[in-house]
Amino acid sequence: MSEPSFDYFTVFAEMRTGSNFLESNLNAFDRLACHGEAFNPHFIGYPNSTEILGVTQAMRDADPARLIQEIKAEPGVLGGFRYFHDHDPRVLDLMLEDPRCAKVILTRNPLDSYVSWKIAQETGQWKLTDVKRRKDAKARFDAAEFAAHVEALQEFQVRLLNRLQALGQTAFYVAYEDLQSLEVMNGLARWLGVPQQLEVLDGSLKRQNPAPVLAKVANPDEMEEALAGMDRFNLTRTPNFEPRRGPAVPGYVAGAVTPLLYLPVRGGPEAGVVQWMAGLDQVAPESLIQGMNQKQLRQWKRRNKGFRSFTVLRHPAARAHAVFCRRILNAGAGSYGQIRNTLRRQFKLPIPEEGPGAGYSRAQHREAFAGFLEFVRASLAGQTPVRLDAEWATQAQALAGFAELGTPDLLIREEEMGEDLPALARKLGRMEPGAVPETKPEAPFTLADIYDAELEALIASVYQRDYLAFGFGPWQQG
Repeated sequence: MSEPSFDYFTVFAEMRTGSNFLESNLNAFDRLACHGEAFNPHFIGYPNSTEILGVTQAMRDADPARLIQEIKAEPGVLGGFRYFHDHDPRVLDLMLEDPRCAKVILTRNPLDSYVSWKIAQETGQWKLTDVKRRKDAKARFDAAEFAAHVEALQEFQVRLLNRLQALGQTAFYVAYEDLQSLEVMNGLARWLGVPQQLEVLDGSLKRQNPAPVLAKVANPDEMEEALAGMDRFNLTRTPNFEPRRGPAVPGYVAGAVTPLLYLPVRGGPEAGVVQWMAGLDQVAPESLIQGMNQKQLRQWKRRNKGFRSFTVLRHPAARAHAVFCRRILNAGAGSYGQIRNTLRRQFKLPIPEEGPGAGYSRAQHREAFAGFLEFVRASLAGQTPVRLDAEWATQAQALAGFAELGTPDLLIREEEMGEDLPALARKLGRMEPGAVPETKPEAPFTLADIYDAELEALIASVYQRDYLAFGFGPWQQG
């Protein structure tokens, strides 16, 4: 008997792509064992599980390779797990560079997965095993959110494609529609080296939203209008034909009248800049041009000869504190809520479960902020299972991402916005620009309330790259 081709497998997928259904069918084969989202930073395997093959979440986070070794060593079966783009980044290279890791790539039309995700958020129902318990709701399509959704999925798919090409490996691609094919599931098993064949597919999971996509959204006209401006081929291509992507173009903001393009660095004074741009054009902030993809950005640039582009740099101390207060300290929602809970539970970040109350002291605030900075240090070094979020990534790295489509031609420091932004507007013919709104101080404590030389030294050591790249000195209250 020949030696098996693979030691373990990974299903690269995303939320609402049918990965639960694929896993249930893989587990129907006697010699296959899929262990859920083994490297989800917020739980291990499944939301209510505590371990996989004797490896706890804390053990996995301390040594992620250990869990892979246990899965490889599982007797009698070929083990594997599902991996999403925001799972522990430390194991990605381990998997991609190992030719004995079988790569299964599950894809779905991003519009379908987005609408399904929005409905699940509304209903709270992420799996369906009994159609009598199905909850019904309609999604509200958000053009900017969808553009960011597509950008993230395509960027990860292209990254997988490029790495596998460079390494001389291939993957088994499964489309969402293939999940109902017994022949494809049996073919996947044969590819994994399992001769057993199923007679029927697993029937325990039911498709939750079988209606046409237009019938599943509350604002179909707005959705059709937004999609009409997108490059439809980028939405439906297989990964082999997707464009190379880098910068987060959906976050760019263009003037409605003035040919001005703002490339925001996350964690900066974004709200104030957008408010100023809206005032410059005498429109509401939502009337500015946002949520573009790369094709729309190129079209905007061609239509606006002589445009100017800019970004605003914030001192690393002010930026880190603002992000800590907005995303971590105060009880958040969505993915930041999950990260907040993970930092409290696994990294022992001393912040109140429900956010700061009357008894929350200045000393507690300083201790919690310092703890957050230590987490950021580890995150920047690739030492945590939590994603390296753009809110606390370095500003130098943000500019490197912009460079793939064109760097901003003006870098403005936050403390100089009051002079530099109006001066830029006057160069474009807007001779009476309004004042730039002041940044609102964080609550319950500002950076000035806790700042000292020791804290400055910690911040400078965490964000050494930004201090060196942009010449930042000690933070000064502006």
